[in-house]
Amino acid sequence: MSYTEKNFSLIKAIKGEPPVSLFLKRNGRHFSEIKNAVLGRNFNLSLVFIGEKKSRTINRIYRKKDRGTNVLSFPLSKTEGEIFINLTRVKTEAKKFNRDSGNFVFYLLIHALCHLKGMRHGSTMEREERKYRKIFGV
Repeated sequence: MSYTEKNFSLIKAIKGEPPVSLFLKRNGRHFSEIKNAVLGRNFNLSLVFIGEKKSRTINRIYRKKDRGTNVLSFPLSKTEGEIFINLTRVKTEAKKFNRDSGNFVFYLLIHALCHLKGMRHGSTMEREERKYRKIFGV
């Protein structure tokens, strides 16, 4: 299944997972609203849901880390990027953060969008993430 909206595309890349529609909206807000708030309307974003095996492969190839991770973000240009969210990890890690899976997907999305904005881990990025989590009720 895939979903496309101007400047936003969503691709479900794994079988046997919940329907993508469960992760498109949160508290009445759509993924693209968050993308537009963080990166602007003209930023082209592809979002892909993957599993543990694909996450580990991508992480090993592009980051030289031989382990899966919950989210990966790749800037392709100043106005384009890709985000890969590992739904296998979402299910297990959401509990650690006292969140449900849908909420945790949005939490990871905001984190990845900040990386695509050029931010690195640290207090500035954490403040920016908190700001968007508050705005969007994540």
